[in-house]
Amino acid sequence: MDNYSWLKNYDEGVPRTLEPYPKTTMIDVVDESAKAKPYRAMFYFKGYRLLYDDFVRQSDALAAGLVALGIKKGDRVALLLPNSPQMVLAFQGIWKAGAIAVPINPLFTEHELMYALTEVDAAAVIVLNPFYQAVKNIQKDTTVRIVIATNIKEYLPAHLGLLFTLAREKKEGYRISLQKADVWFQELLRQHKNDRRPDIEVRPEDAAVILFSGGTAGTPKGAVGTHGALIMTAMQINAWLSPVLEQWEDRVALTMPLFDVFGCAGALGAAMVNHSSCILIPDPRDITDVVKSIRKYKPAFMPGVPTFYIGIMNHPMVKSGKVRLSSMKICMVGAAPLMVETKRKFESMTGGRLMEGYAMTETMQGATINPVLGFNKDGSVGLPLPDVVIKIVDSETGRKSMEAGELGEICFKAPNLMKGYWNRPRETDDMLRKGWLYSGDIGYLDSDGYLFLHSRKKDIIKASGSQVWPHEVEEILNEHPAVMEAIVAGVPDQYQGEAVKAWVVLNAGMSCTADELREHCRSKLSAYKVPRYIEFKNSLPKTQIGKILRRVLIEEETGKQGGETNHT
Repeated sequence: MDNYSWLKNYDEGVPRTLEPYPKTTMIDVVDESAKAKPYRAMFYFKGYRLLYDDFVRQSDALAAGLVALGIKKGDRVALLLPNSPQMVLAFQGIWKAGAIAVPINPLFTEHELMYALTEVDAAAVIVLNPFYQAVKNIQKDTTVRIVIATNIKEYLPAHLGLLFTLAREKKEGYRISLQKADVWFQELLRQHKNDRRPDIEVRPEDAAVILFSGGTAGTPKGAVGTHGALIMTAMQINAWLSPVLEQWEDRVALTMPLFDVFGCAGALGAAMVNHSSCILIPDPRDITDVVKSIRKYKPAFMPGVPTFYIGIMNHPMVKSGKVRLSSMKICMVGAAPLMVETKRKFESMTGGRLMEGYAMTETMQGATINPVLGFNKDGSVGLPLPDVVIKIVDSETGRKSMEAGELGEICFKAPNLMKGYWNRPRETDDMLRKGWLYSGDIGYLDSDGYLFLHSRKKDIIKASGSQVWPHEVEEILNEHPAVMEAIVAGVPDQYQGEAVKAWVVLNAGMSCTADELREHCRSKLSAYKVPRYIEFKNSLPKTQIGKILRRVLIEEETGKQGGETNHT
């Protein structure tokens, strides 16, 4: 382990290894916190406080209720919930029942939802009321036999609950009629409030979560994470942040959706290991709610994507000085490239650190992060976390190891890698080879052990036979002062076979032509990398966490073939 180049750049106090690995689960971590400080707030939600002691009792009751409904060890229980007390209670309740939690984006269409539920053969669904009917519409075509519905107002303070009932409940679809065979979340807790936790052994090697991956690049697959993997990821990130983040005292804003690995395994797990009170943010796209939550609860740590931080900095309450960001010690960026100017501006406003990291659903979030105190190299996604080993191999065969600075496919070896894809042995064998996870991402390690990303292996554009890395072109486009955001992909072209196309959103009040952008690119890129086509758009399609959906743009482009296009 001492030979790896990145270890010499670790912050002082960050361990090189976490061995011997603990034989515990997140259930044990929460129990320990509850025993130490039972009346400490575990979560804050819209003014509501959920104490550790209450959380343990309610999750015990939920586990007992699930077992009484027929849930067995290893069953899959899907969650269609925003970041809310019900979501975190559901994770713990499902685990205590010996089952596997399958968090799903509640905004999925019925088609997407049916795919997800059938992919894992879900036995039960815990669903927020507005999405209840979507579940019922497809239930007959799935293995789901238990549906548990919950209303967001169940964990609102009394005055907000009343206002919600009067003004929003019916209009926003929260007022529903439950079908006879289904169950209310709160009723289940009441029925089993005096029951003991089910006597079911939950081991570190048991499956804890199935998180969907690949939705932006192909058919979504369920990555299986064990209880041990979640603990390892939480410990890695917590150890990395330990030079700055104070146990028990510093609060964490859960701004990433808990159906995403960044929120579920990364932020939530690290907060639990650090005994941090969490602020639950149900919709990170509601920047006003985020800003008000920062003012009220003053989090020290907050994860997000670049557009999220840009939105916060540009919010009127922040720009006017009504809300200050000085409580922020550490913020972490993932899922999309961080521009240097965004990092510098945010750090100057907070006095804290905005650190870029890199991870995959298949690594259960643990991979690389830039140092908290040490040097952050522009464009780098950081150093491997403790017990994470990275090698770069040639992208054609995957057999030759590349030297420092040479591009190739990024491969991981770590104790927190996924167990595999659920019921997909061929895809698992392609991804996991002799203990190494082949990411499909292209990048390089420099001589100091910092990782730099270039592109997805499948995203490489072959323009007239020359390879073009989309991220390289995107970086140059984003340097233009008129450009707010841009994304690049290869599109079919009669002359080049495949041509570089850019989709560009301009900053409000600014103008720019396609020729001006091409000239800007020519000053810094070889001619074959300059976008042949540029399309200006008002916005780009994104996931709920703000990641631009390159696949959607490519599909739109494919649909235009043979008809009119917006090429410029």
